[in-house]
Amino acid sequence: MLIGEDGVNRLRSSRVAVFGAGGVGGFAIEALARCGVGAIDIFDDDKVSVSNLNRQIIALGSTVGMHKADAAAARIADIDESIRVNAVRMFFIPENADQVDFSRYDAVIDAIDTVSGKLEIIMRAKAAGCFVISAMGAGNKLDPLKLTVCDIYETSVCPLARVMRRELRKRGVKELKVVYSTEEALTPIEIDADRGSDNEESPLRKGTPKKNPPGSISFVPSAAGLIAASETVKFLLSACR
Repeated sequence: MLIGEDGVNRLRSSRVAVFGAGGVGGFAIEALARCGVGAIDIFDDDKVSVSNLNRQIIALGSTVGMHKADAAAARIADIDESIRVNAVRMFFIPENADQVDFSRYDAVIDAIDTVSGKLEIIMRAKAAGCFVISAMGAGNKLDPLKLTVCDIYETSVCPLARVMRRELRKRGVKELKVVYSTEEALTPIEIDADRGSDNEESPLRKGTPKKNPPGSISFVPSAAGLIAASETVKFLLSACR
C-alpha cells in the first residue's frame, strides 16, 4: 500500500549484508526482514548474554547462549520463512575480509564496533559499488532524538566518528553515509571488572576496549538500527523510481 508492487518486488530481489547483530544491527536486521528484503546475510561471532537483554531485540531468556547470527536467523524465519538468510559466525576484521564477497550485495549495513573492521567493510563495499551505511557510537547515550543521518565529514561530538573521519580521509574516501548521535556522551557508573561481560565463552577480541564497556539503554541503539535500515530500504527502492 505504501511502496507499490514494484517496490515490494525490488526489496524481494535485493540482498543485504548486516555486520553486527547486537543493539544496532539486530534492529536493522528485524526491520529489513519485516520490509520483505529477500536475502539477508548476518555476520557476528558473539553469543547472546544476559547483559544483552536490556537492548538487543534477539536477546531473550530462550536465546541466551545462542550465537547472535543464529538467533537473528531463527527470528527472521519465524517472521518470513521465504527470506534467504545466511548466518555467518564471523568477527569481521581485515585479516578475514577476503572470505566475504561484497560484490553479491546491493547494500551493506556496518553495525560493528571496531575501527579496523568498520574501515575494511566500508572500503570493500565502496570498491564493490554497493550502498553502505555505517553506525557510529550509540553507547553512553539516552536521547534517540539526537540521532541523525549525514555524511561522515559533517559529524561532530562522537569520538568514533572523529577517528573514522581521520582514517577515511587518509584512504581517500570522499563521502560516507552514517547514522550518529549529536548527544554528548554520558560518563557511565563504574562496575566491577568481572561484571563487564557475562559471556565467558567470548574472550576479549582484537580491537575491543580493555575497560568497562559503555552503558547502553533500549531506545538509542534500537533507533539507530531502524534508521540504518530505513536508509537502506530507501536506497533499494530508489531503483524503482
